[in-house]
Amino acid sequence: MAGLTTLRGKVAGMNRVNVDTDQIIPKQFLKRTEKTGFGQYLFYDWRFLADGTPNPEFELNRPENQGASILVANDNFGCGSSREHAPWALQDYGIQVVIAPSFADIFHQNCLKNGMLPVVLKEEEVHYLLEKAKSVSYELTVSVEDKTIKDAEGFQAEFPLSAYWQKMLINGWDEIELTLQMDDQIKRYEDSLI
Repeated sequence: MAGLTTLRGKVAGMNRVNVDTDQIIPKQFLKRTEKTGFGQYLFYDWRFLADGTPNPEFELNRPENQGASILVANDNFGCGSSREHAPWALQDYGIQVVIAPSFADIFHQNCLKNGMLPVVLKEEEVHYLLEKAKSVSYELTVSVEDKTIKDAEGFQAEFPLSAYWQKMLINGWDEIELTLQMDDQIKRYEDSLI
């Protein structure tokens, strides 16, 4: 995985509560065996009308949200089933950071384990960002190193992130890569058992 230290990106707002993983990536698209290719199905039932054409009312289809790499949502984002495909779909679509007042625990962990940053901010900070995201070119700078978010207009907020996940994100490591760094110690231990 690529490391994530600082991201300056366009913001899309999704002012919805309880966005569940069944909406993020519907069940009929879970047949893929790799982590890629899910972006085209992201929010499929909301993004497309019954005839398959894009729904002009859906947030991510609006012109001001095209090319966004940061998604601002509302309470309890990622609730529902524990499918890891949800962060895969968001990442494949181009979203690298999701900001919300709260996340479902499993979704939050799945994001971190896949190199995506879920940011918990205060409700008033999220509401400010949701309002600002309505403009055509609103951008945020997210620093994993400093654990801060800021815009060009003076907004700044800090977010919680454990030292463990901070290091994992900055270095682009997943838990397998972290384990492989101990290959010599693992080999020595295995040899001692013989």
